[in-house]
Amino acid sequence: MAYVREGLIPTVLGTAVTSTGIAIRNMRNMRPLIAGSIIGFGLAHIVLGAIDLIEHRR
Repeated sequence: MAYVREGLIPTVLGTAVTSTGIAIRNMRNMRPLIAGSIIGFGLAHIVLGAIDLIEHRR
């Protein structure tokens, strides 16, 4: 089984969610609050995943 470093999955997930939020930010029928919330949720995952990656280095 492949070894996945702790914190890598939340970081990748956060990157995907942030990219999605940025992509829908320019849609005319989407409210800015929703797009901003999605971007913020993704950025939080990136930060928390990066903290795990740094904290659990070998």
